[in-house]
Amino acid sequence: MTSPSSPRILVTGATGFIGRRLLYRLDAMGFWLRCMTRNPEKFSLPFELKNPPEVVAGDLLDPESLKKALDGIDIAYYLVHSMGGKNFREMKEFEKRDRIAAQNFVNAADQSGLSRLIYLGGLGEMSGSLSHHLASRQEVGKILASGKTEATILRAAVIIGAGGAGFEIIRYLVERLPVMLCPKWIYTQSQPIAVENVLDYLAGCLDVPETAGATFDIGGPEVLTYSELMKKYARVRGLRRYIAGVPFFYTLLSTYWVALITPVPPGIVFPLAEGLRSPAVCRENQITGLIPLDLISMEQAICNALAEEQQGPGRLVSRQACFLPEQA
Repeated sequence: MTSPSSPRILVTGATGFIGRRLLYRLDAMGFWLRCMTRNPEKFSLPFELKNPPEVVAGDLLDPESLKKALDGIDIAYYLVHSMGGKNFREMKEFEKRDRIAAQNFVNAADQSGLSRLIYLGGLGEMSGSLSHHLASRQEVGKILASGKTEATILRAAVIIGAGGAGFEIIRYLVERLPVMLCPKWIYTQSQPIAVENVLDYLAGCLDVPETAGATFDIGGPEVLTYSELMKKYARVRGLRRYIAGVPFFYTLLSTYWVALITPVPPGIVFPLAEGLRSPAVCRENQITGLIPLDLISMEQAICNALAEEQQGPGRLVSRQACFLPEQA
């Protein structure tokens, strides 16, 4: 049972990769939850929650619908962001929609008296070479922080978890290709993080008032190139793989190459591939002092993701498929 004094929490993007997992985490913590979705009748979860959430209709591009969604809410998680399209024109349209959606939410939050807003954005060095997708995610964070509501902005690089687009691309490439001639972005440095640790930070912010009104970079314990990350996946699976970067793979070409090998649609691959050109390493680690965690190694994060998969190229259904020392 939830406590009458417990904050009422709204989760947008509740059916997504992060949102669905966050629902289970917050439910286990005893919070009262409301989920906003454009189609409440289609809302479903693979497993029941202890306390079924309230599900309301809402569209970030429809300001009127946000009033009802935010009515009586104390804290909101903003976990909605468009991936983009397969060309520059489509990317610009998605960026425009994301700006409008974020501003609509800020306006509604200001009117409702929302006390806390927590957003998960993207990690990347601020420079002229930052991808349109990552620049858009950072712009959304700035918009969400511009209102009266105290906003916490978390910025993450590749999140390792079953169903996450970045992880699924790595999984399918390594599973299917013994020899990989890849775009040169495989030598870009990143600080990937296990999805479990992302949830730890998202939920942990609720208990740490110092996180309100601040922006934090979040990452795992290792800085790796994408080539090194793919090699770690191969090690976990006991696979021998040869991986090398070549200069002639431009972003659009690499998009179609990845889409050909993996089931991830080009409209999702394109913004991800464009973003891989920019280093995604934490510039500061302040949150580790506010929310201390045992950060999960990439080998273990990969193993955890594989254990969660129900089917796929390797048909991995248990941790026994991982070539790692037995964990306590």
